[in-house]
Amino acid sequence: RVLESLLVSLTTTVVVFVASMVLGECRQMSSTSHSGNDTLSLQGTSEDVNSSIKTFFCPNETYNDMATLFFNPQESAILQLFHQDGTFSPVTLSLFFLLYFLLSCWTYGISVPSGLFVPSLLCGAAFGRLVANLLKSYIGLDHIYSGTFALIGAAAFLGGVVRMTISLTVILIESTNEITYGLPIMITLMVAKWTGDFFNKGIYDIHVNLRGVPLLEWETEVEMDKLRASDIMEPNLTYVYPHTRIQSLVSILRTTVHHAFPVVTENRGNEREFMKGNQLISNNIKFKKSSILTRAGEQRKRSQSMKSYPSSELRNMCDEHIATEEPPEKEDLLQQMLERRYTPYPNLYPDQSPSEEWTMEERFRPLTFHGLILRSQLVTLLVRGVCYSESQSSASQPRLSHAEMSEDYPRYPDIHDLDLTLLNPRMIVDVTPYMNPSPFAVSPNTHVSQVFNLFRTMGLRHLPVVNAVGEV
Repeated sequence: RVLESLLVSLTTTVVVFVASMVLGECRQMSSTSHSGNDTLSLQGTSEDVNSSIKTFFCPNETYNDMATLFFNPQESAILQLFHQDGTFSPVTLSLFFLLYFLLSCWTYGISVPSGLFVPSLLCGAAFGRLVANLLKSYIGLDHIYSGTFALIGAAAFLGGVVRMTISLTVILIESTNEITYGLPIMITLMVAKWTGDFFNKGIYDIHVNLRGVPLLEWETEVEMDKLRASDIMEPNLTYVYPHTRIQSLVSILRTTVHHAFPVVTENRGNEREFMKGNQLISNNIKFKKSSILTRAGEQRKRSQSMKSYPSSELRNMCDEHIATEEPPEKEDLLQQMLERRYTPYPNLYPDQSPSEEWTMEERFRPLTFHGLILRSQLVTLLVRGVCYSESQSSASQPRLSHAEMSEDYPRYPDIHDLDLTLLNPRMIVDVTPYMNPSPFAVSPNTHVSQVFNLFRTMGLRHLPVVNAVGEV
């Protein structure tokens, strides 16, 4: 990359010097000024322009037109093309446009922060000035002002390169301080954009594709209207439970690169048997039941307020209460289900591949969606030791404020750099106070175009797909 930059610099220097010496013309300086009739050429501007001309081995009272364009900064060269009282020969403008265009294209591709805005203006201004000179020389339109053609040429060239319309119109009007050129510039930019779009995309869109940057388009393709959210979603989820052991959280964070994880509970039969003797599973089941009862109660109140009756499904759900008494002894059933690898957290251990030993029932177990927890939040909870033991209640877990949770923003610690030896891997973390309980979500039957619009317009990073009964 360094050698390429040096090569481009060396080539540009040789081309500029040789072109100015061999191809440049010595032209007579003009003593007249157009500042009396043309609003573009103010007296102060004319003095600045005339002071930046380059003689470059030309005799007195003459200047080298090629050197005047090459050996000035780009802004001064643009002013020369806009306001210069003298003339540039058509041959000089043609060669300058060709050489500068090729050098600009080459320079734009090297690994240095080189711009494209001002070089495009300069190329377009030279091309517009060339058109004005041809009209004056071969058609006899002596009354036209070359600076106006240079302005329109610069607008057309830059608009065709970057495909900008309204914003570029405002920029050019502000730079020329002439509102009267607003309509011609706007028409020129629209035609330039339409012409460029007929052949290819803009230069920035092309480079985005070349660099492989994951940038979303403004709209979806027509073929995607046939797809639904279930067709493009990721079915193999990495999730956490409302109450999760520290060893499971560390295993998830160290084996994945996801920025957030859905918080879920499993929908399985024989839950009362699982609630006996395992505080971790019992807390998760209680959280799921309380969540369902809360939603059902809200639905029942809403139905009663509308003077309607809740459905039989809701009535049955509302009549179900969390069992506070100890269920009867069923050690055999519990042991049998544990032997079938009905472990509480099967996906949290990377050495247990679901594609090898799990049954279909275990692999596609229904999961009730409760919220979304960020990786940074989980790391913060681990760093600050927010957890409780299995012999304690989840209420004994320390609570962090929002300021404490966001204290390390935006440089949260990395899970691979943390020393978690002081934490007991059997301790349990309650993530429910810190998760987002109501993230944006879509139905599996949502059209991809609607999913795309929601994801792009809201600037989302995660969009869970949740069915009608709350399963992710």
